[in-house]
Amino acid sequence: MFVSCISFNGVSAALYNLIANATNPNNDTQYLLLNALVPVITSATALVPILRQPPPQSLPAEAVRRDSLTFLFLNSLACFTGLYLLLLNSISSNASVARTLLAGALFLLILPLVTPGIAYARGWADRTFHSSFPLEGSSFVDIDDLDLHKELIGSEDSSTNVLLESTYNSKDKDGCCDTMWEKDRLTALGEEHPATLLVRRSDFWLYYIAYFCGGTIGLVYSNNLGQISESLGYSSQTSSLVTLYSVCSFFGRLLSAAPDFLRHKVYFARTGWLAVALVPTPTAFFLLALSGSKAALSAATALIGLSSGFVFSAAVSITSELFGPNSASVNHNILITNIPLGSLLYGLLAALVYDANLGSSNTVVLMDGSTVCMGRKCYFETFFLWGCISLLGVASSSSLYLRTRAAYDRLHRNRNRMQFS
Repeated sequence: MFVSCISFNGVSAALYNLIANATNPNNDTQYLLLNALVPVITSATALVPILRQPPPQSLPAEAVRRDSLTFLFLNSLACFTGLYLLLLNSISSNASVARTLLAGALFLLILPLVTPGIAYARGWADRTFHSSFPLEGSSFVDIDDLDLHKELIGSEDSSTNVLLESTYNSKDKDGCCDTMWEKDRLTALGEEHPATLLVRRSDFWLYYIAYFCGGTIGLVYSNNLGQISESLGYSSQTSSLVTLYSVCSFFGRLLSAAPDFLRHKVYFARTGWLAVALVPTPTAFFLLALSGSKAALSAATALIGLSSGFVFSAAVSITSELFGPNSASVNHNILITNIPLGSLLYGLLAALVYDANLGSSNTVVLMDGSTVCMGRKCYFETFFLWGCISLLGVASSSSLYLRTRAAYDRLHRNRNRMQFS
């Protein structure tokens, strides 16, 4: 359910845009005000239930089956909400229509809050009326597989963790190049890495570069989307593009659950999924460098939104798997230090290219005296350089996959061996 919850974070921009259109579409400051106030209010509201949550405990089989149906409901609702905001955004420019759409969007966002009540009512009905419709086979979560997973990762009282039993076999090394490639790579998943050990890991820095050159550069693109659309002559489409990026980022976060859904059919390491997810980013930037059409801008925005959304959501699980679940919060905060760093460097790069083209491109002087660069030249070099940088992210994530594939394969073999033993 974590994926469903974090995915709703991706539609915040689309929702703010809808609220602004419903209240006062001519006041651009409302969007900034919503970005400042809504996160503070929602975080304060959620603080009490988070602090008062009960300690984790093992669930009976019936509770797991019920949670699997809740998971299916939340994911279906999330997909419908994303499509609702994406497909109906084009008609939200009118204030009265936007208010109607906003009411529907708020209803969809509030609906998950009643899910616990629905689950409780359903359980009461099953106990009261002895429902003759069993849930066997309808669960998204395999009970046997859940027990197997618990057996694999072990408990805190266990002195041996099956994920850490296997060590790297030096006989698998062939040649000098292979020896360098295998050096200091992770041999098992779930091993705890304190910060001092983390920063000495080559795998961490490959992971850091992949995030820095992938997800972060997509975030910087979204921050500059208004200026980009204005320079390309599509300033009237800015709100639509922001909504498109937001919703596609939302779906990218949902897609980050693919490794768990497809594990029984197609096994692929989560770091491999990360490498695949980063491929659309350079594709989008090179597309923008080649064409300044509205279709190219929309397609590139959608691709970057999907890619960055996947990275933001999947990174939490990858950090926990590679460097230990108990240290995940600290390690992930170290990882995302690349976001402010990337925002500064990528933003500075875009600003330097933009200013350099003010004299060689068409310029427009606004009423407040500011000068706007118009034309493809304003961002052509930026798109090309961002595309090259994001290719480095793809190469880094591919290297991370090749270095961690053995650890993921070992986990998969251990899981299958214990399942059929």
